[in-house]
Formats: sequence, structure tokens, C-alpha cells
Amino acid sequence: MSTLSSTKDRRGSAGLLFATPFLVLFVVLFLAPLAYAAYLSLFQTKLVGGTKFVGLDNYARAVADPLLLQGVLRVATFFVVQVPVMLLLALLFALALDSGLMRLARVVRLGIFVPYAVPSVVATLMWGYLYGPDYGPFAQLSRAVDLPVPRFLSEGWMLGSLANVVTWEFVGYNMIILYAALRTIPGDLYEAAAMDGAGAWRIAWSIKLPALRPALLLTLMFSVIGSFQLFNEPKLLQAIAPDVIDSAYTANLYAYSLTFIGQQPNYAAAVSFLLGLVIVIVSYVVLLTANRRRTP
Repeated sequence: MSTLSSTKDRRGSAGLLFATPFLVLFVVLFLAPLAYAAYLSLFQTKLVGGTKFVGLDNYARAVADPLLLQGVLRVATFFVVQVPVMLLLALLFALALDSGLMRLARVVRLGIFVPYAVPSVVATLMWGYLYGPDYGPFAQLSRAVDLPVPRFLSEGWMLGSLANVVTWEFVGYNMIILYAALRTIPGDLYEAAAMDGAGAWRIAWSIKLPALRPALLLTLMFSVIGSFQLFNEPKLLQAIAPDVIDSAYTANLYAYSLTFIGQQPNYAAAVSFLLGLVIVIVSYVVLLTANRRRTP
């Protein structure tokens, strides 16, 4: 018994030893900055009087801040419009690749996934060039055929233009997740369905889509987080469309502007925590809704 106990103790010590580097980095790089930001959000720096403890005043101010509310509403609209289109495209591509009927499936799969490997900064700069009203190829082509120049960077089109960039970037990522989930479905189910006379559409509807629900929920949760953290794309396009994208176009951009332009790190910390709370609430609602639909 003593030998068995000592063996278990050594295994436990080894496990703790291997986990220690991660735990240290997690505390230093995540929990400590988070705690410091929470500490900052409780103070306010004034020209007269210096730094002063204000409790939850920054949070009360943020809740009533029209710029923050507009930014959150804008990214919520972005989420409602962009995410269904992106996930639908990813689902269609995954089903097409899994069907085995597509020619050059490996090439197509790689081609769809490659945009995800492109850094978001590079992707946005590329699409910004394509959107350009003066030098962009779409504008030049429109002028060549005497058509109105597309106003991709106008106020009415900007949200759709951003959605197009993000969709181009992440369709391949979500497609790979869904395709990997499809590859885990046992082949016996397909054989049994084929013996019962089920065609390709019936198999996709009755077997593949139900099996994809956990993977779809995962991609949806990632999309919730990514949508409300929208930053790189509007920040870079702001340089070529400053009249449309202001410093509070999205909530994340607003927090950045408060910190590095407005010199209000305390208020920015409160804004960031409220944005995190919004992400948690929306994610919970999505998860709860999905679980209720799965419950008979």
C-alpha cells in the first residue's frame, strides 16, 4: 500500500510540476492585468486634486454614455447581420467538402482556409485598397464602364463593408471546425441511411446537421466574442474614412481612444469591464437558448 501511495504522490507532484508554468503565466499575464484594470476603474484622475477614489462612478457614467451605447448597438447589429451569413457559408462549404463529390477538394479546402492565415491587419489594408473610391479597382472599373462608383466606405455601406472583410477572414476557420466535426460521424450511420433509401439531401438534413449542433454552437460562441471585440478592421479603415468611422464606432475602439487619445485610462477600464459583461451576457443567452432548443 505504501508503494502504491508513493507512486500516486509522485504522479501528482509531476502533474503539478508540468502545470506550474501555465499557472504562473496565467496569473502574471491574465489575472494580474485584469485585477489591475479593475483597480484602475475605481479611480479618477483630475487636473485639480490628482487621482481620487470614486468607487463605481466610472461604471455609472459608462452605463449612461451615449457613445458607448451607440458602439455596442452597432456591433450588435454587425453580429446579427454578419454572423449568420458567415456561418451559413462555412456550413455549406463543409457539407460540400464532406460530400466527396467536389473535385479538387483539398485545393478548395486550402483556398477557403488561406484567408484565415492572413493577418487581420493585412486583410483590412487589402480590402481598404479594393474599397478605395479614387484608386480602388472597383472604382476604376466603374468609371471605365460609365457606372456610379460604389460607395463602400460611405456611412450606409460601412458596416456591410466591415462584415465582408470579417466574413472573408473567418469563413475558412469556421469551415474547418465544422468539417472536422463531420469527419467524426461514424460511417455506419451513412450506410444504414443509404440502406433505408435516404438520399444525399436526407442524410445531410437528418444525420449531418444534428451531429453538427455542438460544433455550430462553438463557432457561434466564438463569433459572439469576436463581434463585440471588433477593433482592427474599423481602426485601420478609419484612416481612409475618418468622416464615417469616429473614435467610438465600436465599443472596443472607444475604449482604445479613451486610453491612448483621451488620456482617460480609469474610465476606459470601466468601459472595458462593461463590454466584457455584455459579452458574457450575450454568450450566456445564446448558450441557454441553444440548450433549450435541444431539450425535448
